[in-house]
Amino acid sequence: MDLRQIEELRGELAAFVVEVFASVRRKDTRGWGECYLRGLMLDGRRKSIQLMAERLPDGDMQALQQFVNQSSWDHTTVLRAVALKTVPVVDPVVWVIDDVSFPKDGKMSVAVARQWCGALGKQSNCQVAVSLHAASDTASVPISWRLFVPQEWDEDIDRRTKTGVPEEVGHREKWRLALDLIDEAIGWGLTPQVIVADAGYGQNTAFRQALTDRGLDFIVAVRADESAHPHDAVPTAPAWSGRGRKPAARYRTPTLPLKTLAIAQGRKAYRQATWRTGSRGPMRSRFALHTVRPAGVAARGFAMAQAGGSAAWDGILPATTLLCEWPTGQQAPTEYWMTSLPTDTPLRKLARLAKMRWRIEHDYREMKHGLGLDHFEGRTWRGWHHHTTLVTAAHAFLTLHRLHPKATAPA
Repeated sequence: MDLRQIEELRGELAAFVVEVFASVRRKDTRGWGECYLRGLMLDGRRKSIQLMAERLPDGDMQALQQFVNQSSWDHTTVLRAVALKTVPVVDPVVWVIDDVSFPKDGKMSVAVARQWCGALGKQSNCQVAVSLHAASDTASVPISWRLFVPQEWDEDIDRRTKTGVPEEVGHREKWRLALDLIDEAIGWGLTPQVIVADAGYGQNTAFRQALTDRGLDFIVAVRADESAHPHDAVPTAPAWSGRGRKPAARYRTPTLPLKTLAIAQGRKAYRQATWRTGSRGPMRSRFALHTVRPAGVAARGFAMAQAGGSAAWDGILPATTLLCEWPTGQQAPTEYWMTSLPTDTPLRKLARLAKMRWRIEHDYREMKHGLGLDHFEGRTWRGWHHHTTLVTAAHAFLTLHRLHPKATAPA
């Protein structure tokens, strides 16, 4: 937006800031929040504090620096207010878990480490954050974030102190951070939707089981090489003499990759479904549902636990519904999802939900390229969370405005 467009929205933006920053008591502090949001939305290739201050007529670099890096306002309370205002308007059909990376130089930015960097497509020095989004066919918004703390930061007292990492915060796997985000959003009073995630999360048996334990439906991507038994495979126990411990029932047939199980059904099992209409017309492909029994140590462990221990377990692994996509012209299925949704769910709906992650890529592009999500130059825990919260608020404001462009702005 240019300055004229920003000025036209000043009244609407001021009312938004009053509502979502209600937990910030000082009026002047809220004022700098509104100023920062205008700076994020204003045209400009880079959204560092110095450059935003130079572009804004009322910009003050020192005041904005203090507001983001030193001010003690609670980012979680603001995120909650933004979510409670925005999510009901978006009217989501899915909650999407994803993560995003921020390439960094040096080793002093909070939680930076050499790790997989999706932005660069390779191992590199970066920060990584896990995010939860609410998405519908027409809009999506981030709900909350968790900054991933690499294990090397747990014992690095010097860097933790300099960047202000709270004492209670330490290394926690990304899938656990994702569950924390889901629990937090439900605790805020938001109604959970079908959970969607890529294979980085969906591949994890513990993550899927945790969603099941919470009573949450999911449709999550998995890799083609994950091992499973066919749904009709039956475990058997060897003959028992009556002495010693009775041998446990086991599957005597080898596990197979999901790709092999999906191909075995044949092309004729796949039906065409349209999941949405894009800019170039209907988006279609061929899908099929299969029932499989995921294998592996983790799957066996959860099955035993649910049965009450190895002595009570009959050896049968739980069955799971597998959605596969086999596009026309391909030699084999290309995409795989495991889902807890009922098997009588229409195929078109399952394909639509599985493909909803495209909305989140749209969020990331807008927040990174348009709102400066990865332009923050500070190094501290507080500064990173404040900046990310402000970008989330700016994105939410623009989303609300797009959904209701003719809404009357308050005086």
